[in-house]
Amino acid sequence: MATAYEQIRLDLLDGVATLTLHRPERRNAWTRQMGIEVRDALARADADDATRAIVVTGAGRDFCVGADTGGDAAVFQGAAREPLRCWTLRKPVIGALNGTCAGVGATLPLQWDVRIAGASTRIAFVFVRRGLVPEAASTWILPRLVGMSRASELLLAGRTVGADEALAMGLVSRVVPDDEVLDAARALAREIATETAPVAVALTKRLLWHMAGVGDPGEADALDAAAFAWAKQTPDAREGIRAFVEKRPARWSMRPSADLPALSDLAGAARGGEAPAKGSKA
Repeated sequence: MATAYEQIRLDLLDGVATLTLHRPERRNAWTRQMGIEVRDALARADADDATRAIVVTGAGRDFCVGADTGGDAAVFQGAAREPLRCWTLRKPVIGALNGTCAGVGATLPLQWDVRIAGASTRIAFVFVRRGLVPEAASTWILPRLVGMSRASELLLAGRTVGADEALAMGLVSRVVPDDEVLDAARALAREIATETAPVAVALTKRLLWHMAGVGDPGEADALDAAAFAWAKQTPDAREGIRAFVEKRPARWSMRPSADLPALSDLAGAARGGEAPAKGSKA
């Protein structure tokens, strides 16, 4: 995967796509062009079955210091573009958060599946201090990560938190030395790429995000059961068990681009309908 971009970099190695915000001279301040390129890069990585996980980081000392106002707030002007909705991606997204993560640099990583922070990372939800409100679905996601009280404190006061406090809150899953954050994120991504079944990972990710909005445990249990019933009859499940018994690496044959079932089909099966076929596409 080698695509030319102006404000980001996208590299693929050993099943891991690394997306780097690349405006270090501006501390990776977010522009409309960067948003277009990030959206395109994520879509390309998600559509590529050779990509098993995605790592996002920032070039230089900071991940992203927020919107690049350029002196005239141009980034806020013009028609709104299709927003990023990273929870719809089939591949796990792992944030390697370095330095300052402010504004969109704080809210967009909430849409990712794992966030690893460097020891000096600072996460700043500054919107109300600029006369704005938080975006990127952060008012829905953040309370589910850290609880309503802590989310309210962060978003209503526009407070900045350091890496250790972010870890204690559950805002990030791990804190490592600054010079190890990208390596740690890539190591986790490689573990996913080499040790897991791609369709099983994609379906598990879909279930995790979907279940955040399910209020009834019986409904959640029925959907889980339908997903498990679908998964256990797949070629990958049979191969995974054989590989475990034979003590060898598994050879997965299913592809997220073609074989991932739609949750709506699984929900129908949970309500008593027929289970979706192996090739039902999400």
